[in-house]
Amino acid sequence: WKHLAFGPDGKLYFNIGAPCNICLPPDTHANLSRVNPDGTGFEYVAHGVRNSVGFDWHPVTKRLYFTTHARDWMGEDSPSDRFDVVTRKGQHFGYPFCHAGDMLDPEFGKGKSCNDYVKPLIKTGPHVAGNGVEFYTGAMFPAEYQNRAFLAQRGSWNRSKKIGFRVMMVTIDAKGGVAKYEPFAEGWLQGEEIWGRPVYTRQMKDGSLLIADDYAGAIYRVSYSR
Repeated sequence: WKHLAFGPDGKLYFNIGAPCNICLPPDTHANLSRVNPDGTGFEYVAHGVRNSVGFDWHPVTKRLYFTTHARDWMGEDSPSDRFDVVTRKGQHFGYPFCHAGDMLDPEFGKGKSCNDYVKPLIKTGPHVAGNGVEFYTGAMFPAEYQNRAFLAQRGSWNRSKKIGFRVMMVTIDAKGGVAKYEPFAEGWLQGEEIWGRPVYTRQMKDGSLLIADDYAGAIYRVSYSR
C-alpha cells in the first residue's frame, strides 16, 4: 500500500515503509519524503516512521498529520499504533529504537532513550492498523465537523481479541494537539466476526464521505440531512 498526495507547498509526498517488521532500516526506508512535481528536489520530511499509509494536512495550519503502523510480536496490547504531526522537517519518530513514545525495543532500543524521539500525538490502539487520514472541509455535516480528521482503521490480524475495524474521528485543538478521539463509524466488527475493513475515506464535492472497505469490496457513502 502506497499513499501519495500533493501538499500545500505543491510538492508530492509519499511514504517509504520499513522493509521488515523490526530491523535497522537503511536511511532510504521508514520515512516520509517529498519531491517536486518534476521528480527533482527529493528530501526526507520525517524519519523513524515504520509504515505510514495515510496522511493529510490540517486545513488551517497546513501541518502534516499521519498514522503509523507499529511493529508486531511484542504482545497483543503493545505497542500501540499512533497518530502524529510533523512540526519541523527531519524529526525522528522513534522506529526501530522506541515504540509508541515510551517503549524501548528489546533489541534495537539498547542504549537508547525514548526521550530522544518525537512522542505520539495520540496512541490509537495496539494493532488497529490505521490507514487513511482526511480532514473534513465539506458543508454537508454539522459545523462542528469542520477540520476534524477521519482515521480509517483496517483492524488487527494477529490479536486473539480483534480491535479496530472502524473509522475514528480526531478533533485538533488550538495548539495542534488532540482535544477528542472518538468513533465516527463502527459495525464492521460484530463480536469477533469481521464484516468489513475500512481502509480509506474520501470527501465528495457535496460534503458526503465515502469509506472504502477492502474486505467486503465495497464503498459506502455517509451523508447528513436535517
